[in-house]
Amino acid sequence: MAEFPCAKPINRRGTSGSSQTPQRKPRVRQEKLPRHFCNGTSKRELESDVLRRVRALLRELDGHHPSCQSDRGMLRWTLHKRIDQNPRTSCVLVRILVKELERAERGDLRHYIIPLLHTLMYTLIQAPCVPDELCARVYDFCKRLLTLPKPFCTIGLDYASRLQVERTAPGTLYQRMVISEQSLRTAPFPYQERIFIFADPELLPEAICKALATDTAAAQESQSPRGCMSCVVTHALQAALGDTCDTPGLRARLQALSPGDVEHWFQQVVAAVEGAGSEGGWDRGQHTARLESIYRGLLGSVPAGNAPQEELQGTPLPSPNTSFHLWTEDEQLWKELVLFVRPLSQSCEPECLGQELEPLEMPEELPGCGCCGQSRFSVLSTDSGIERDLAAPEEPSDAERSRLHRKGGIKKKPSPLDSVPFLQAGSAVPGGKPPGRLPRRAGMPPEPAAPLQRLHTARVVLLGDDRILGRLARAFHSLRKREARRVFLTPRLDLQFYHIPVVPSAAADHAGPEELCEVAGYLGRADPWYESNINTLSHMIPKLATMPWSPSRALVTDPFLTDVIAYYARMGTQPVCFQLHSAKLLFQDPAQEPAEDVFLTELLTQVQDSPSHRELSTTKRKSALDGPGMDLTVTYRRVVLSDRQKELALSLRSTGLLMKAIPAEEAEALLIQLAPTQPLSFAPRARSHTIPVPLEPAGVPRVHNLGCLTVIVTEIIRTSNLAGRSFSAVANRFRTRSIKVRSPEQRPFTVQLDKDSRRTYRDVVGLEVSPCLEPSYCLQKTRTTKFSPQETEDVGLVKYLPKSLLLPINTFAGVIP
Repeated sequence: MAEFPCAKPINRRGTSGSSQTPQRKPRVRQEKLPRHFCNGTSKRELESDVLRRVRALLRELDGHHPSCQSDRGMLRWTLHKRIDQNPRTSCVLVRILVKELERAERGDLRHYIIPLLHTLMYTLIQAPCVPDELCARVYDFCKRLLTLPKPFCTIGLDYASRLQVERTAPGTLYQRMVISEQSLRTAPFPYQERIFIFADPELLPEAICKALATDTAAAQESQSPRGCMSCVVTHALQAALGDTCDTPGLRARLQALSPGDVEHWFQQVVAAVEGAGSEGGWDRGQHTARLESIYRGLLGSVPAGNAPQEELQGTPLPSPNTSFHLWTEDEQLWKELVLFVRPLSQSCEPECLGQELEPLEMPEELPGCGCCGQSRFSVLSTDSGIERDLAAPEEPSDAERSRLHRKGGIKKKPSPLDSVPFLQAGSAVPGGKPPGRLPRRAGMPPEPAAPLQRLHTARVVLLGDDRILGRLARAFHSLRKREARRVFLTPRLDLQFYHIPVVPSAAADHAGPEELCEVAGYLGRADPWYESNINTLSHMIPKLATMPWSPSRALVTDPFLTDVIAYYARMGTQPVCFQLHSAKLLFQDPAQEPAEDVFLTELLTQVQDSPSHRELSTTKRKSALDGPGMDLTVTYRRVVLSDRQKELALSLRSTGLLMKAIPAEEAEALLIQLAPTQPLSFAPRARSHTIPVPLEPAGVPRVHNLGCLTVIVTEIIRTSNLAGRSFSAVANRFRTRSIKVRSPEQRPFTVQLDKDSRRTYRDVVGLEVSPCLEPSYCLQKTRTTKFSPQETEDVGLVKYLPKSLLLPINTFAGVIP
């Protein structure tokens, strides 16, 4: 085979290989294929077609493929669709991918490794039968990845552990994926997963939301629990028995059985596969013998080995359990997650209602975390219940009487999700609290409580631009505060977030896609496979939504969009963590309470027009003398290498201020790793400040750079000459972690968060921005300072808790160094 035509080999020293040095061509080992490859297409034509498609994928990663501008993201989908339509191609694709991985390892083409490995594992999971020799080569390659830095060693360890189980019990990965995604009840593997697709109807057109809801519903209606159980049984027997399995006869037999009988054989197969895949289970020979006995009992008179010699048939991978939601309420995300972990259909027994969780004392406000006044589940009462302990009643004043007077109104019906009995009710799934316990005898030690297991995985997919991610940041912060008050979801649920950028044409006219999708752009620069498969959907989804609807479209069992979302949720397991920032806003009216909010991408301040005529005339006269804008006092903390914080203050006249939390370019994201002190100075005519940027230790992921804010202040500079007075605007740029902005003349300005016009605050005269703290850290810090007020540093358990609140968004590779 020829070398990669799309990139030059890089040696271990990081320099490009010379074109004059002849490259030694590796010997291609001729391997014998199964007998079913002799039918139809020849072996050489089949390998040539698959190799051409794989090389096209690699050229797309480098941007050298002619389809990069028109059909990007379709190559991976068409390759896997070909495997589904022609299962006998799976072994050929696995062999070619293994060879390309080994070639990329020899040529030090690391940016090819993770895309090829994901494609290989996705093919291996769906393949009906893969020789153990191929699995062993993939397993050895994954073990060699452990010597590389993150994320290669992380992904290699994950896939090596999976392949070790798959080699012992073929079909385990397929079985576990279907069981968890379809929430099939089985004791050996009691895990459940669900994909939640959230879209904001105010940000996306109605046509896009309707098309996504239709495609999601069509994919769910095309499958049933019985069909998924039949797929698990068929794939497990075919993976263990290979060519001796009569796949058509097995499918016909399962189709003729009743749902109860299908579930019986499904439980038998799951117990056999999980027993072999567990630690200390039997070897592969014993596993094959046990599944062969199940196969004989299922087919009856047709023993294994007497199957008709037909072309290899595969078992399709069912679409995961997916639900589409229009995000209309602020607490909708939390409610959906609670209903997923504890459905309302589960009855609450009377003895369950009497159980109480451990008491949790929580202050009304957490210092440093900006908790708003939310409803609490429990309040510590000081009432003893004795009448004589009551204090003498005091006559309220007229002001208090008018304040305490309550007029008749409509009572709001509380949601059952907020009730304490609902959250305290024992779960019916394994790992939950038992419904009741017998009273223990005196002198007997108490039984240790069974630890909760994270049996549920919620994969939340956000469709839209940076504005919906800003809404996610607020919902995630609210969820963490709720969990700090009363823990419910954290020990039971594995919460993972995904982002698919969608830019409607109307929004793209006012602002470019790059401005509205800064997070997706950063993820694409960090992970080329995300850029190739997910970022390409930003323009493809609006086109698919405008296609004319037809009845045949609803009958498609595996549409393109739902398949790409399923692939992203299944293989995107590496998170990229973004620092959330807290903003405290002070208003012009002293009686108005300060507002606190969080943002993810940016904060924008602009001069607010004065509403009154008197203030407007005064502003015009001052603008004629001092120039447009208003006077601001900016105080920020300079970031230095020694981690010593030093506050700098400057006064200037400005028309606006922009704080960006996402690096605009790759070079800007690498500043911290390039030099210990990289000067960032203002424009020549502005005040000169040099801000040293700290050097992160070696091996620290690049996502840690997202904790810094890039502040851009538009300063108005006045110049006087013979022609008169003139003004010029200069953009000053600096980096900081916390900043305070004040208006000395109490002139109001507006603050907009995350590019969302719905999150605009008016009449603001001051703001404070700092990294958002984890609410659980604030709670533990409050408890520590309560008993040791003199302690200023983190001591005890606080030292081991995460201090900053990070929002993880999954990609395929995380951040590739």
